[in-house]
Amino acid sequence: MNVWIACGHLFVALAVGAMIGVERTYRGRAAGFRTYALVCVTSSMLMAATALPGEWAATGSQGLIMGDPTRVVQGIMTGIGFLGAGVIVKEGFSVRGLTTAASIWVTAAIGILIGSGLLTFGIVAALLTVGLLSAFRPLEDRMPTQHYLHVQIGFARDAILPESGLRELLSEHAFNLTELSYSLDTASECFTYEMILWTHSQDNVRTLAGRLNSMNAIKTFHISPSRD
Repeated sequence: MNVWIACGHLFVALAVGAMIGVERTYRGRAAGFRTYALVCVTSSMLMAATALPGEWAATGSQGLIMGDPTRVVQGIMTGIGFLGAGVIVKEGFSVRGLTTAASIWVTAAIGILIGSGLLTFGIVAALLTVGLLSAFRPLEDRMPTQHYLHVQIGFARDAILPESGLRELLSEHAFNLTELSYSLDTASECFTYEMILWTHSQDNVRTLAGRLNSMNAIKTFHISPSRD
C-alpha cells in the first residue's frame, strides 16, 4: 500500500461513517453525522498507517527494531480516550460534546502519523478532518431530523386530562408519543404525565407550549430536548 491508496481509504471511511451518521442524525441522536464520520476516519487512518512503509519503529545501527511502537500508539489512544470523555457533558436529558471528543481522538491519531514520519498521510488526514468539522457543519444542521423531547405535564387531581385526550392533543400538534409514565403527588394534589415525544419541526414545540400554557387545568409543564 502507498500513501495515496491509504488516503483513498480515508475518503471511503468518511463516506461509510457519514452514511451511518446520517441515519443517527435523522433519529435525533446526539452522536450524529460528523461524530460517526470522525470515528470511522480515525480507525481507518490508524489501520492504514500500519500498512505504510515508513518510520513506525526506530531502527538501530544493525537495522534492528528498537522498541514496540504499537504499545506507544495504544497508550496514546487510551489516554486520549479519557481526555475526550472529560468533554462529554450530560445536560438535563441531552448529551453534549461527543463531536468534540471525537475530534480530540482524531487529532491524537494525526499526531501519531506525523510523529511516525508519515507526513503526507498526516497532512491529508488533517485537511480531511478540518473539512469534516467545518464545511460539513451546515450540512448537518440542514439535515431532516426527528426532534426528541422530554415532556412533563401536571394536572390538578380533580381536572385530569384522560390519556385518550392527551394523545389526541399531541396528535393535533404533530407529535409522536414513544414513552409514557404517570405520577401523583398527594401533597400538591398534582397528577403528572411524563413522556418522550418526537416531531419533525421545532415550530411544533412552540405551538404545543403555547397550547399547554392556555389550558387552565394544567398546573405545571416542562419541555426539554432529549438526545442520547
